[in-house]
Amino acid sequence: MSEMKNAAPLLAAIKAGKFHTIILALPDMQGRWVGKRVTARHFAETMAAHGTHACAYLLTVDMEMDPVPGYDLTSWTRGYQDFAMSPDYSTWRALPWQPGTALVICDVMDDKNTPIVVSPRQVLKDQVARAEKLGYSLKMATELEFYLFRETYESAQKKNWTALEHHGSYIEDYHILQGTREEHVVGEIRNQMEAAGIPVECSKGEWGPGQNEINLEYSTPVDMADKHTIYKHGAKEIAMQKGCALTFMAKFDSRLAGSSCHIHASLWDRAGKKSAFWEGGKPSNNFRWFLGGQMALAREFSYFYAPTSNSYKRYQAATFAPTRIAWARDNRTCGFRVVGDGNSLRIENRLPGADVNPYLALAATIAAGLYGIKNKIEPPDALEGNAYESSVQPVPKTLAEAIALLEGSKAAREMFGDAVFKHYLHTAKAEAAAHDRAVTDWEKGRNFERI
Repeated sequence: MSEMKNAAPLLAAIKAGKFHTIILALPDMQGRWVGKRVTARHFAETMAAHGTHACAYLLTVDMEMDPVPGYDLTSWTRGYQDFAMSPDYSTWRALPWQPGTALVICDVMDDKNTPIVVSPRQVLKDQVARAEKLGYSLKMATELEFYLFRETYESAQKKNWTALEHHGSYIEDYHILQGTREEHVVGEIRNQMEAAGIPVECSKGEWGPGQNEINLEYSTPVDMADKHTIYKHGAKEIAMQKGCALTFMAKFDSRLAGSSCHIHASLWDRAGKKSAFWEGGKPSNNFRWFLGGQMALAREFSYFYAPTSNSYKRYQAATFAPTRIAWARDNRTCGFRVVGDGNSLRIENRLPGADVNPYLALAATIAAGLYGIKNKIEPPDALEGNAYESSVQPVPKTLAEAIALLEGSKAAREMFGDAVFKHYLHTAKAEAAAHDRAVTDWEKGRNFERI
């Protein structure tokens, strides 16, 4: 009944003729929207009360949408059954860059109306529930970077994604002049997100030609992941409308800076009124333990921050991407950067790249922090100086290394549960196997003639 009450404004808007299309979507394992476009009339008459169905294979496919065998959720043997897409009407919004279209995010249920625990949105919800059970809430934010090109996605494909024309010719970090050249796209993304109810703080040039960052305002974890995914999807659509393309690859070019997704996190009381990170005019025990947990599990949880083989190529010294599991106050060479005081005190996790699934990355951040509190894990001393030149523990260098660390992680199994642990370990192994089978342009250029 409460969901239908939340649906009332959308149904009224449909009746008034404001929408002709309703998108029902869920985030898949790669963090993409998948779902259906439904006529507004049919949605109001037939689907509003109970949602719709989709093939359960959506949570077992790779980036190419190829079904990967070996999952418990579904398979060829099980016939790739349906699951239910249950609308969460607290998420509905108009998409102003698609006039007449509204989006409703769905949760995923089995045939007994039980949440499917391996669904990325449910994985995050379960970590939020774990925090609530302990008396905490969280405020989180993601900072997402991308490269913008004077190409369409079709022209980039025809060029085999090589020799693409960047939308800038020099490093434009904080540059206002170069940013002006990109405002027809970046400014439109900012403005359209605001119009869609996605509060934007700012945009800025980044440390590469055509590279930009758009920062959204912080929120609660699930809402933040929802908004991140709407922004990421919408940015591509808006760029397409402008005859451009952008990429959220963690490392598009070996010669250029990678694109990150720094995650800011702070812990609060259940009501979200009092910071649990600050007590008696200084950082609290909970702050230290939350940081200690993040650092202790950073390597074991690295798959959730760096989910593809390309992700690990971003971790290069002197590129503002971290290479060491270190922390310090306002030090961008460290994997964990602590900023703010009082209610603004927060931990910035600099390990995630722009290719993360935000639901999984935020879930891993919460799980690691709560693990630290549970076990009262003290962080090491703050690093002084340049972390790139330090000898502290490194970030994993390859997806294969990250998989081995995840597979051996008792903490990951404990904090995520057996089903989630097994599902995403299998996903990671499938991604690594796909990369191992691929023959790359680098191999051809190196060996075609000279081997």
